[in-house]
Amino acid sequence: MGIDYSNLGFKYSKTNKNYLSHYVDGKWSEGILRSEDTLTISCFSPAIHYGQQAFEGLKAYRRKDGRVQLFRPLDNARRFQESCKRLLIPEVPTEMFLDAIFQVVKENIEFVPPYGSNATLYLRPYIIGVGHILGVKPAVEYLFGVVSSPVGSYFKNGLSPIDFIVTDYDRAAPNGTGKAKVGGNYAASLLPNKLAHDGGYADCIYLDPLTHTKIDEVGAANFFGITKDLTFVTPKSPTILESITKLSILTIAKEYMGLKVEERDVFIDKIDEFIEAGACGTAAVITPIAGIMYQDKYHPLYSKTEVGPITRQLYNFLVDIQIGNIEGPEGWCVIIE
Repeated sequence: MGIDYSNLGFKYSKTNKNYLSHYVDGKWSEGILRSEDTLTISCFSPAIHYGQQAFEGLKAYRRKDGRVQLFRPLDNARRFQESCKRLLIPEVPTEMFLDAIFQVVKENIEFVPPYGSNATLYLRPYIIGVGHILGVKPAVEYLFGVVSSPVGSYFKNGLSPIDFIVTDYDRAAPNGTGKAKVGGNYAASLLPNKLAHDGGYADCIYLDPLTHTKIDEVGAANFFGITKDLTFVTPKSPTILESITKLSILTIAKEYMGLKVEERDVFIDKIDEFIEAGACGTAAVITPIAGIMYQDKYHPLYSKTEVGPITRQLYNFLVDIQIGNIEGPEGWCVIIE
């Protein structure tokens, strides 16, 4: 295959097969594995016109013993179901969701990058409303699929500090779909992301849409910070997507590192309370934040060139669990047999 895993980046690469199931007449069809990376759907599909769709993201990791494992797939299944509920999409049963993931990994096992490469096989379950629907209402037919691609780091420099800028744009509305993993939230982020890149920043930081005083998300990832008294802090908000990675490092910080942890409001005008900060998510893993630009003032954090010691320790614990070097809490890791 000739894939250079050390310079892969977060982009599409063709794999062997993907999974597809059709919801029609109130039930899901038996899923099939297919080699095509395309779909043929009605031009009137609600997914196209009204954004009735949701997706997930998780990874398959190569262990030192050569086996392959998933990280917390049951939590992805649950979050996927919650996103479906929010958009009146029929839920994909947990067993069906997991079976689809397992099938795709097995069919593409040679695309799981080697141990130690810092690359993984990214898996994206998705669901879209299809069929001839003209009015604003839910579809009656749906497609559920799982696609995959080997990937490297989401941010091009990997575990290296990067700068962010606070945007005036919102990624979601109060009482909107911010807590669900749906495409509209990401479409809303495209312009502010471009503006951040144009200004020389890795991405933008979104504030809460109601008061614009508190940090919600960091691009497409969750925020965390380490205070001067070594407390791990992450925002608690009804408008952010609750990252499985964030929930994992909350546990790691408390149970493995003995840190005090807090889920609370993180006011942007008090960002200087942190000595380290980072973005975390399935794609981003843990990415250190060098500094934050807010209202024309740059707020430096640990360093522009070095990773803070707490952030590095969190990263090492997380990755060691994900690749099977150390045993995580019960149920976190599932080996593909």
